[in-house]
Amino acid sequence: MDFGGFASVGGARARAAVHHVAALSAGEPLARGSRITLNFHPDRLAGGLPVLEALARDGAYHSQFVTGTSNGGLTAHPGGDRRRWESRIFGGAYDDAPAAERPVYGALDFRRQVVGAAPRFGSCHFRLTEAALARATFCYPDSVFEPTDFGTAAAMPLIALAEADEQDALDDYIEAQVHGGVDLARDVEALVLDASYRGTPGEAAARRLPCPLAWHPGYRITVAELSRHGDYRGPQYVALAAEIAEDGVLDPRMIGDAARSGRYPAQDVKKVWHLLARHGAPEGAGTARVPRLSPPHAVTP
Repeated sequence: MDFGGFASVGGARARAAVHHVAALSAGEPLARGSRITLNFHPDRLAGGLPVLEALARDGAYHSQFVTGTSNGGLTAHPGGDRRRWESRIFGGAYDDAPAAERPVYGALDFRRQVVGAAPRFGSCHFRLTEAALARATFCYPDSVFEPTDFGTAAAMPLIALAEADEQDALDDYIEAQVHGGVDLARDVEALVLDASYRGTPGEAAARRLPCPLAWHPGYRITVAELSRHGDYRGPQYVALAAEIAEDGVLDPRMIGDAARSGRYPAQDVKKVWHLLARHGAPEGAGTARVPRLSPPHAVTP
C-alpha cells in the first residue's frame, strides 16, 4: 500500500489538512498491519438514541461537531478549544468547514491491544481498514495538550515518543485524526464489543451495522478489588462504583446503564469508567498495560 497517497474520499479541506501535517512529519513509514481504532461507549446517548442505534441509522461514525457528544472534552462549538486546536494542527484547513467535513478522532493501535488503542474513551471500538491510514494524521500527546510532534502513515516518529513516556496507561495513546469521513460499510474492518454487551439491545443494534461484529473478553472487576485503588481517581468514585455494581462486580454494561439513568453526574460516571478501564482490563486487571492481541487483531468470535 502506498501510504503517501491520499484516497479519493474527502474533499479539498481534508487533502489540505493531511498535506499540512505531512509537511510537519518525518520518520519511517508505519509497519504493515497497523490499524486505527475508534474507542467509544456503545450505550451512551446521541441525539436521544444509544450510540449503536444512532450508528445503525446513519451508517457513519461522526465527530462531536455533528453528534454534540464526546467521551472526552466537549468543546466543539464556536470559540471552543476543539476548533482552535484543529485550526492550529491543520493549518486552518477546516476553519470554515461544515461539521460533517471535520475529522473523526481515534488512536493508532501500535500496541495491538485487544481493547483498542485508547480505552480511556470507551470499552468498545471500531477497527478501521488499512486503507484509512492513507488519509489519517497523528499527534502525540493528545491534541488537548497542543502537541508539537506529528506524523502520518508515511512518516511516523511518534511511536518511540509514546513508548518512552511515563504517562498513565490510559493517557499514552497516539491520537489519530481520520479525514474524509468514516463510512461503516467502507472503512470499518470490525466492530469489537465488550463481552458485557452479549445478549443486550446493544448487540442487536450492532448486528444491524454493515460491518463484521467481534468481541473482546470484557472489562470486569470486583468491588473488593476496586477498594484497593481509591488513590487513582479518588475514593468517592470507588464508592460510586460500588453503588453502580451488581452483585459486587462492575462491568461496562452496568456503567452504561448508570450513565443513561440520569441519576449521576456525567463526569462522575466517566471517573468510574476510568477506574474500571485502568484496573479491570481483560486478563490483566491492575497491570500497567492491557494485553496485546496474539496473533495480531485476533478476537473471540
